Amino acid sequence: MKKLNLETFFHFSDYGTNGKREILAGVVGYFTIVYILIVNSLILSEAGIPINGAVIATILLSALSCVMIGLWANVPILLVPGMGVNALFAYTMVQGMGLSWQSALGAVFISGVIFVVIAFTKYSKLISDSIPSSIKEAISVGLGLFLMLIGLEKGGIITGGSSSIVALGDLSDPAVCATVLTFLLAITLFIKNVPGNFMITILAGSLIAYWFGTVQLSEIHFSGIDTASYGDLFFSLSFLEANRIEFWISVFAMTMVLVFENIGLVHGHVDSINRQDAYKKSLQATSVSVLLSGIFGSSPTVATVETAAGIASGGRTGFTSVVTGVLFILSLLFIPVIKVIPDSAIAPILIIIGILMLGNIKKLDFSDLTESIPAIMIITIIPFTYSIADGMAFGFILYPFLKLVTGKAREVSAPMYVSAGMFIVYFIIGMIG
Repeated sequence: MKKLNLETFFHFSDYGTNGKREILAGVVGYFTIVYILIVNSLILSEAGIPINGAVIATILLSALSCVMIGLWANVPILLVPGMGVNALFAYTMVQGMGLSWQSALGAVFISGVIFVVIAFTKYSKLISDSIPSSIKEAISVGLGLFLMLIGLEKGGIITGGSSSIVALGDLSDPAVCATVLTFLLAITLFIKNVPGNFMITILAGSLIAYWFGTVQLSEIHFSGIDTASYGDLFFSLSFLEANRIEFWISVFAMTMVLVFENIGLVHGHVDSINRQDAYKKSLQATSVSVLLSGIFGSSPTVATVETAAGIASGGRTGFTSVVTGVLFILSLLFIPVIKVIPDSAIAPILIIIGILMLGNIKKLDFSDLTESIPAIMIITIIPFTYSIADGMAFGFILYPFLKLVTGKAREVSAPMYVSAGMFIVYFIIGMIG
């Protein structure tokens, strides 16, 4: 009877699938994306969020989001904290702009509210169409370079130079050696398309670090799930810094990144399973998940690209996502292990994800300098200033300026002029404040 109910609720027969295939797809999806529990938690800890609470937040948010989109939209899309936006949260909003992590969570919540309004109305298409494709692609490429820089730095491969901006790290350092060996393994597994390659990288990288003496397994203590620390994180979002321009620039930057990235990802996923009818509900569930991110204490979720692994394994309905969500809950048992994962095991994954994001540079139109110059400035400024918002600011200001001086002002949408004005105010306040 239960099987019949599942088939009826998720319409297995309508989409040419069955329960066993959906469960398999959910398991594959989990092992493909489970690395995010470790990587996201460590990045959140860079913002000052206690690591134990960050792990629990990432697990609970990922579990709830996957189950929610599975039940609401009935699609095999996985919603987990996104790479790139977590860097924006930790390194730009908190470390760069000086917001507290509580205020950064408040900014995430407001971005989620805006995203919900966009997703549940016709504004999603309007906003997407108003921003030039060159700017959208440049933000993605800039994020990729930023992630590469963070990975290289966390792994010790590059460091601050005495006579240059950056310099090669100490290759005799055991931690750096562990990073290099782990990267060689990671890139090999990835190119060979080995299932669960990122998770294998983390496990093998941790053993390599242990071999080099940079991590101690004795630090692992299984003493039950410490939920007390998460109690200090859940619903800790704050709006006390909402009177600062940096707060609203953070909201704007995060909203732009989330809306463009998720519209593209959701559209691609539903297209791949010929479920275009599920696009609206999928985007709606994604937007609600972003709103919940601020409440649960994490950087925002995205419709992750790793969804493709579950789809390739036969996932066609939301039951795939529900299975993955349940497996996320079981991950709570492994928090003690997650907490001792070394940077040398995580850095190679950041580097590889960054490399993948660079692929969008081929979509830029280099024959039109009014399009390519703002894009290149975004790509360059983001990693060099360690600020996604600053990189976006240069591009959003330069784009309408170049169109104006070349007599192409009509090619610029009204929202682009408004955005440019906001970023100009942001720079002026930074100069006088």
